[in-house]
Amino acid sequence: MQELHDAPLAPLTTFRLGGPATRLVTATTDDEVIAAVRAADDAGTPLLIIGGGSNLVIGDKGFDGTALRIATRGFALDGTDLTLAAGENWSEAVARTVEAGLAGVECLAGIPGSAGATPIQNVGAYGQEVSATVTEVVAYDRRLGETVTIPNEECGFSYRHSRFKEHPDRFVVLRVRFALEDAGGLSAPLKYPETARALGVEAGDRVPAAVARETVLALRAGKGMVLDPEDHDTWSAGSFFTNPILTEAEHAVFVGRVQDRLGSDAAPPAFPAGDGLVKTSAAWLIDRAGFTKGYGSGPARISTKHTLALTNRGAATTEDLLALAREVRDGVHAAFGVTLVNEPVTVGVSL
Repeated sequence: MQELHDAPLAPLTTFRLGGPATRLVTATTDDEVIAAVRAADDAGTPLLIIGGGSNLVIGDKGFDGTALRIATRGFALDGTDLTLAAGENWSEAVARTVEAGLAGVECLAGIPGSAGATPIQNVGAYGQEVSATVTEVVAYDRRLGETVTIPNEECGFSYRHSRFKEHPDRFVVLRVRFALEDAGGLSAPLKYPETARALGVEAGDRVPAAVARETVLALRAGKGMVLDPEDHDTWSAGSFFTNPILTEAEHAVFVGRVQDRLGSDAAPPAFPAGDGLVKTSAAWLIDRAGFTKGYGSGPARISTKHTLALTNRGAATTEDLLALAREVRDGVHAAFGVTLVNEPVTVGVSL
Protein backbone atom coordinates (compact mmCIF):
# COMPACT_ATOMS: atom_id res chain seq x y z
CA MET A 1 0.00 0.00 0.00
CA GLN A 2 1.61 3.23 -1.21
CA GLU A 3 1.33 6.40 0.87
CA LEU A 4 2.17 9.96 -0.22
CA HIS A 5 1.77 13.28 1.57
CA ASP A 6 0.71 16.63 0.07
CA ALA A 7 -0.04 14.62 -3.05
CA PRO A 8 -1.43 16.21 -6.24
CA LEU A 9 -4.93 14.98 -7.10
CA ALA A 10 -5.44 16.77 -10.43
CA PRO A 11 -3.53 14.07 -12.40
CA LEU A 12 -5.94 11.46 -10.98
CA THR A 13 -8.99 13.17 -12.51
CA THR A 14 -10.11 13.48 -16.12
CA PHE A 15 -10.66 17.21 -15.59
CA ARG A 16 -7.01 17.50 -14.47
CA LEU A 17 -8.19 19.96 -11.84
CA GLY A 18 -7.98 20.28 -8.07
CA GLY A 19 -5.47 20.86 -5.31
CA PRO A 20 -3.50 18.29 -3.30
CA ALA A 21 -4.59 15.81 -0.64
CA THR A 22 -3.03 15.89 2.79
CA ARG A 23 -2.43 12.16 2.36
CA LEU A 24 -2.88 9.86 -0.63
CA VAL A 25 -3.06 6.11 -0.16
CA THR A 26 -3.12 3.69 -3.10
CA ALA A 27 -4.63 0.30 -2.28
CA THR A 28 -4.20 -2.73 -4.57
CA THR A 29 -6.18 -5.35 -2.62
CA ASP A 30 -9.58 -5.39 -0.93
CA ASP A 31 -7.86 -5.90 2.44
CA GLU A 32 -5.75 -2.79 1.86
CA VAL A 33 -8.86 -0.82 0.92
CA ILE A 34 -10.65 -1.89 4.09
CA ALA A 35 -7.59 -1.22 6.26
CA ALA A 36 -7.22 2.30 4.87
CA VAL A 37 -10.92 3.06 5.36
CA ARG A 38 -10.90 1.73 8.92
CA ALA A 39 -7.77 3.71 9.78
CA ALA A 40 -9.33 6.94 8.53
CA ASP A 41 -12.63 6.27 10.29
CA ASP A 42 -10.94 5.32 13.57
CA ALA A 43 -8.91 8.54 13.48
CA GLY A 44 -11.87 10.67 12.46
CA THR A 45 -10.04 11.71 9.29
CA PRO A 46 -12.08 12.86 6.26
CA LEU A 47 -11.90 10.26 3.49
CA LEU A 48 -12.15 10.72 -0.29
CA ILE A 49 -12.47 7.63 -2.49
CA ILE A 50 -10.91 7.89 -5.94
CA GLY A 51 -11.35 5.35 -8.71
CA GLY A 52 -10.84 6.46 -12.29
CA GLY A 53 -11.40 10.12 -11.39
CA SER A 54 -13.83 10.62 -14.26
CA ASN A 55 -16.67 11.93 -12.11
CA LEU A 56 -14.86 14.23 -9.68
CA VAL A 57 -14.64 18.00 -9.40
CA ILE A 58 -12.05 18.71 -6.70
CA GLY A 59 -11.66 22.21 -5.30
CA ASP A 60 -8.53 24.24 -5.94
CA LYS A 61 -7.61 24.03 -2.25
CA GLY A 62 -7.55 20.23 -2.50
CA PHE A 63 -8.67 17.78 0.16
CA ASP A 64 -7.74 18.05 3.83
CA GLY A 65 -7.78 14.38 4.71
CA THR A 66 -6.98 10.97 3.28
CA ALA A 67 -7.60 10.34 -0.41
CA LEU A 68 -7.85 6.61 -1.07
CA ARG A 69 -7.12 5.56 -4.64
CA ILE A 70 -8.61 2.13 -5.32
CA ALA A 71 -6.28 0.29 -7.70
CA THR A 72 -7.52 -3.26 -7.18
CA ARG A 73 -7.54 -5.63 -10.15
CA GLY A 74 -9.69 -8.64 -10.98
CA PHE A 75 -11.68 -9.83 -14.00
CA ALA A 76 -13.36 -13.20 -13.47
CA LEU A 77 -15.73 -14.68 -16.04
CA ASP A 78 -17.68 -17.84 -15.18
CA GLY A 79 -19.95 -18.62 -18.13
CA THR A 80 -22.07 -15.50 -18.40
CA ASP A 81 -21.37 -14.33 -14.83
CA LEU A 82 -18.78 -11.57 -14.51
CA THR A 83 -17.07 -10.31 -11.37
CA LEU A 84 -14.98 -7.14 -11.53
CA ALA A 85 -12.74 -5.66 -8.86
CA ALA A 86 -13.61 -2.05 -8.13
CA GLY A 87 -10.34 -0.77 -9.56
CA GLU A 88 -10.69 -2.44 -12.96
CA ASN A 89 -10.78 -0.08 -15.92
CA TRP A 90 -14.40 -0.13 -17.06
CA SER A 91 -13.86 0.43 -20.76
CA GLU A 92 -11.25 -2.32 -20.93
CA ALA A 93 -13.57 -4.69 -19.06
CA VAL A 94 -16.35 -4.01 -21.59
CA ALA A 95 -13.96 -4.84 -24.42
CA ARG A 96 -13.10 -8.16 -22.78
CA THR A 97 -16.76 -9.14 -22.40
CA VAL A 98 -17.32 -8.43 -26.10
CA GLU A 99 -14.24 -10.47 -27.01
CA ALA A 100 -15.81 -13.31 -25.02
CA GLY A 101 -18.93 -13.04 -27.18
CA LEU A 102 -21.20 -11.80 -24.39
CA ALA A 103 -23.86 -9.11 -24.49
CA GLY A 104 -25.25 -6.67 -21.96
CA VAL A 105 -22.68 -3.89 -21.56
CA GLU A 106 -21.37 -3.43 -25.13
CA CYS A 107 -23.13 -0.06 -25.50
CA LEU A 108 -21.35 1.18 -22.37
CA ALA A 109 -18.02 1.07 -24.23
CA GLY A 110 -15.65 4.00 -23.90
CA ILE A 111 -17.06 5.28 -20.61
CA PRO A 112 -14.05 6.35 -18.55
CA GLY A 113 -13.55 5.40 -14.95
CA SER A 114 -13.44 2.27 -12.85
CA ALA A 115 -15.82 -0.65 -12.47
CA GLY A 116 -16.52 0.20 -8.83
CA ALA A 117 -18.03 3.53 -9.82
CA THR A 118 -20.57 2.06 -12.23
CA PRO A 119 -23.22 0.98 -9.70
CA ILE A 120 -22.79 4.16 -7.67
CA GLN A 121 -23.84 6.33 -10.59
CA ASN A 122 -25.91 3.62 -12.28
CA VAL A 123 -23.82 4.37 -15.34
CA GLY A 124 -25.76 4.39 -18.57
CA ALA A 125 -25.42 5.36 -22.22
CA TYR A 126 -26.84 4.49 -25.62
CA GLY A 127 -29.79 2.57 -24.23
CA GLN A 128 -28.02 0.52 -21.56
CA GLU A 129 -27.61 0.99 -17.80
CA VAL A 130 -25.54 -1.20 -15.49
CA SER A 131 -28.59 -1.70 -13.27
CA ALA A 132 -29.93 -4.08 -15.94
CA THR A 133 -26.98 -6.45 -15.56
CA VAL A 134 -25.63 -5.94 -12.01
CA THR A 135 -26.63 -8.87 -9.82
CA GLU A 136 -24.92 -7.78 -6.61
CA VAL A 137 -22.38 -5.37 -5.20
CA VAL A 138 -19.80 -6.33 -2.59
CA ALA A 139 -18.96 -3.34 -0.42
CA TYR A 140 -17.40 -2.39 2.87
CA ASP A 141 -20.12 -0.92 5.09
CA ARG A 142 -18.47 1.79 7.17
CA ARG A 143 -21.45 2.03 9.50
CA LEU A 144 -21.47 -1.69 10.31
CA GLY A 145 -17.70 -2.10 10.04
CA GLU A 146 -18.00 -5.18 7.84
CA THR A 147 -18.12 -6.38 4.27
CA VAL A 148 -21.64 -6.81 2.89
CA THR A 149 -23.13 -8.21 -0.31
CA ILE A 150 -26.04 -6.16 -1.63
CA PRO A 151 -28.32 -7.72 -4.26
CA ASN A 152 -29.59 -5.69 -7.20
CA GLU A 153 -33.04 -5.16 -5.73
CA GLU A 154 -31.52 -3.52 -2.64
CA CYS A 155 -29.22 -1.16 -4.59
CA GLY A 156 -31.92 1.49 -5.06
CA PHE A 157 -31.14 1.98 -8.73
CA SER A 158 -32.79 4.81 -10.63
CA TYR A 159 -31.69 7.27 -13.30
CA ARG A 160 -28.00 8.05 -12.53
CA HIS A 161 -28.65 7.22 -8.90
CA SER A 162 -28.34 4.42 -6.38
CA ARG A 163 -28.28 3.60 -2.69
CA PHE A 164 -24.49 4.06 -2.82
CA LYS A 165 -24.79 7.58 -4.22
CA GLU A 166 -27.51 8.44 -1.73
CA HIS A 167 -25.23 7.42 1.18
CA PRO A 168 -21.76 8.38 -0.09
CA ASP A 169 -20.11 8.13 3.33
CA ARG A 170 -21.37 4.65 4.11
CA PHE A 171 -20.39 2.19 1.36
CA VAL A 172 -17.03 1.57 -0.31
CA VAL A 173 -17.53 -0.66 -3.35
CA LEU A 174 -15.06 -3.56 -3.51
CA ARG A 175 -16.46 -5.80 -6.27
CA VAL A 176 -19.35 -5.78 -8.72
CA ARG A 177 -21.02 -8.86 -10.19
CA PHE A 178 -22.93 -8.89 -13.48
CA ALA A 179 -25.14 -11.36 -15.35
CA LEU A 180 -24.42 -11.07 -19.08
CA GLU A 181 -26.07 -12.84 -22.02
CA ASP A 182 -24.72 -15.37 -24.49
CA ALA A 183 -26.53 -14.40 -27.69
CA GLY A 184 -24.16 -16.16 -30.03
CA GLY A 185 -21.91 -13.14 -30.35
CA LEU A 186 -24.80 -10.74 -30.95
CA SER A 187 -25.54 -7.62 -28.94
CA ALA A 188 -28.47 -7.09 -26.65
CA PRO A 189 -31.47 -5.61 -28.50
CA LEU A 190 -30.57 -2.05 -29.45
CA LYS A 191 -32.66 0.51 -27.58
CA TYR A 192 -31.09 3.82 -28.56
CA PRO A 193 -32.33 5.35 -31.84
CA GLU A 194 -28.97 7.02 -32.65
CA THR A 195 -27.14 3.71 -32.38
CA ALA A 196 -29.70 1.91 -34.51
CA ARG A 197 -29.55 4.64 -37.17
CA ALA A 198 -25.76 4.53 -37.25
CA LEU A 199 -25.95 0.78 -37.82
CA GLY A 200 -28.74 0.96 -40.38
CA VAL A 201 -31.06 -1.25 -38.33
CA GLU A 202 -34.27 -0.85 -36.34
CA ALA A 203 -34.57 -0.33 -32.60
CA GLY A 204 -34.88 -3.76 -31.00
CA ASP A 205 -32.61 -5.45 -33.54
CA ARG A 206 -29.42 -7.22 -32.59
CA VAL A 207 -26.07 -6.82 -34.33
CA PRO A 208 -22.67 -8.39 -33.65
CA ALA A 209 -21.65 -7.19 -30.20
CA ALA A 210 -18.24 -6.11 -31.49
CA VAL A 211 -19.90 -3.96 -34.15
CA ALA A 212 -22.20 -2.38 -31.56
CA ARG A 213 -19.20 -1.57 -29.36
CA GLU A 214 -17.21 -0.08 -32.24
CA THR A 215 -20.19 2.02 -33.31
CA VAL A 216 -20.70 3.39 -29.81
CA LEU A 217 -16.99 4.20 -29.52
CA ALA A 218 -17.18 6.13 -32.80
CA LEU A 219 -20.30 8.02 -31.68
CA ARG A 220 -18.68 8.87 -28.34
CA ALA A 221 -15.42 9.96 -29.97
CA GLY A 222 -17.35 12.30 -32.26
CA LYS A 223 -18.72 13.99 -29.13
CA GLY A 224 -15.35 14.14 -27.34
CA MET A 225 -16.46 11.46 -24.88
CA VAL A 226 -13.51 9.08 -25.32
CA LEU A 227 -10.40 10.08 -23.36
CA ASP A 228 -7.57 11.49 -25.47
CA PRO A 229 -4.71 13.37 -23.72
CA GLU A 230 -4.17 15.47 -26.85
CA ASP A 231 -7.81 16.54 -27.18
CA HIS A 232 -8.94 19.15 -24.65
CA ASP A 233 -12.56 18.36 -25.48
CA THR A 234 -12.00 15.16 -23.49
CA TRP A 235 -10.57 16.98 -20.46
CA SER A 236 -13.98 16.76 -18.87
CA ALA A 237 -16.26 14.56 -16.81
CA GLY A 238 -18.36 13.64 -19.82
CA SER A 239 -21.91 14.90 -19.37
CA PHE A 240 -21.74 17.60 -16.71
CA PHE A 241 -25.51 17.82 -16.17
CA THR A 242 -28.11 15.09 -15.91
CA ASN A 243 -31.21 15.11 -18.09
CA PRO A 244 -34.02 16.79 -16.11
CA ILE A 245 -36.97 14.64 -15.04
CA LEU A 246 -40.22 16.59 -14.66
CA THR A 247 -43.70 15.85 -13.41
CA GLU A 248 -46.43 16.13 -16.03
CA ALA A 249 -47.48 19.47 -14.54
CA GLU A 250 -43.91 20.77 -14.57
CA HIS A 251 -43.48 19.53 -18.12
CA ALA A 252 -46.60 21.40 -19.28
CA VAL A 253 -45.26 24.64 -17.79
CA PHE A 254 -41.87 23.94 -19.35
CA VAL A 255 -43.34 23.41 -22.82
CA GLY A 256 -45.18 26.71 -22.44
CA ARG A 257 -41.90 28.46 -21.60
CA VAL A 258 -40.24 26.86 -24.62
CA GLN A 259 -42.98 27.96 -26.99
CA ASP A 260 -43.00 31.48 -25.58
CA ARG A 261 -39.28 31.73 -26.25
CA LEU A 262 -38.84 29.70 -29.44
CA GLY A 263 -42.23 29.79 -31.11
CA SER A 264 -45.47 27.82 -30.99
CA ASP A 265 -44.05 25.01 -33.13
CA ALA A 266 -41.09 24.36 -30.81
CA ALA A 267 -41.17 20.88 -29.33
CA PRO A 268 -38.51 19.97 -26.76
CA PRO A 269 -37.42 16.32 -26.50
CA ALA A 270 -39.65 14.29 -24.20
CA PHE A 271 -39.25 10.69 -23.03
CA PRO A 272 -41.42 8.71 -20.60
CA ALA A 273 -39.64 8.32 -17.25
CA GLY A 274 -42.22 6.21 -15.41
CA ASP A 275 -44.86 7.10 -12.81
CA GLY A 276 -46.16 10.12 -14.71
CA LEU A 277 -42.70 11.61 -15.14
CA VAL A 278 -41.15 13.02 -18.31
CA LYS A 279 -37.44 13.26 -19.10
CA THR A 280 -36.12 15.99 -21.35
CA SER A 281 -32.67 16.70 -22.79
CA ALA A 282 -30.13 18.78 -20.89
CA ALA A 283 -28.08 19.21 -24.08
CA TRP A 284 -31.13 20.61 -25.91
CA LEU A 285 -31.83 23.04 -23.07
CA ILE A 286 -28.24 24.25 -22.92
CA ASP A 287 -28.04 24.79 -26.67
CA ARG A 288 -31.43 26.55 -26.93
CA ALA A 289 -30.55 28.81 -24.01
CA GLY A 290 -27.65 30.12 -26.09
CA PHE A 291 -24.75 28.05 -24.77
CA THR A 292 -23.59 26.45 -27.98
CA LYS A 293 -20.60 24.19 -28.68
CA GLY A 294 -17.34 25.95 -27.85
CA TYR A 295 -19.08 28.59 -25.71
CA GLY A 296 -16.79 30.59 -23.44
CA SER A 297 -13.74 32.79 -23.71
CA GLY A 298 -11.71 31.62 -20.72
CA PRO A 299 -9.72 28.50 -19.87
CA ALA A 300 -12.91 26.54 -19.12
CA ARG A 301 -15.37 26.23 -22.01
CA ILE A 302 -18.14 24.07 -23.37
CA SER A 303 -16.76 21.31 -25.58
CA THR A 304 -16.55 22.07 -29.28
CA LYS A 305 -18.12 18.64 -29.88
CA HIS A 306 -20.93 18.38 -27.32
CA THR A 307 -22.87 20.97 -25.33
CA LEU A 308 -23.17 18.70 -22.28
CA ALA A 309 -19.42 18.57 -21.66
CA LEU A 310 -17.67 21.37 -19.80
CA THR A 311 -13.94 21.25 -20.44
CA ASN A 312 -10.56 22.37 -19.17
CA ARG A 313 -8.72 23.88 -22.11
CA GLY A 314 -5.41 23.28 -20.34
CA ALA A 315 -4.96 26.19 -17.94
CA ALA A 316 -8.27 26.24 -16.07
CA THR A 317 -8.83 26.16 -12.34
CA THR A 318 -11.75 24.48 -10.63
CA GLU A 319 -13.23 27.92 -9.96
CA ASP A 320 -13.07 28.67 -13.70
CA LEU A 321 -15.02 25.48 -14.36
CA LEU A 322 -17.61 26.18 -11.66
CA ALA A 323 -18.13 29.73 -12.90
CA LEU A 324 -18.97 28.36 -16.33
CA ALA A 325 -21.23 25.67 -14.86
CA ARG A 326 -23.14 28.25 -12.84
CA GLU A 327 -23.51 30.49 -15.87
CA VAL A 328 -24.99 27.62 -17.88
CA ARG A 329 -27.25 26.43 -15.05
CA ASP A 330 -28.57 29.92 -14.31
CA GLY A 331 -29.01 30.73 -18.00
CA VAL A 332 -31.07 27.60 -18.61
CA HIS A 333 -33.24 28.33 -15.58
CA ALA A 334 -33.81 31.91 -16.70
CA ALA A 335 -34.78 30.75 -20.18
CA PHE A 336 -36.92 27.71 -19.41
CA GLY A 337 -37.54 27.50 -15.66
CA VAL A 338 -35.68 24.19 -15.36
CA THR A 339 -32.79 23.77 -12.93
CA LEU A 340 -29.97 21.57 -14.20
CA VAL A 341 -28.23 19.30 -11.70
CA ASN A 342 -24.54 18.46 -11.95
CA GLU A 343 -23.65 14.82 -12.53
CA PRO A 344 -20.03 14.86 -11.25
CA VAL A 345 -19.37 14.71 -7.51
CA THR A 346 -17.96 17.93 -6.06
CA VAL A 347 -15.25 17.82 -3.39
CA GLY A 348 -14.66 20.87 -1.22
CA VAL A 349 -16.77 23.04 -3.54
CA SER A 350 -20.40 23.27 -4.64
CA LEU A 351 -22.29 24.49 -7.65
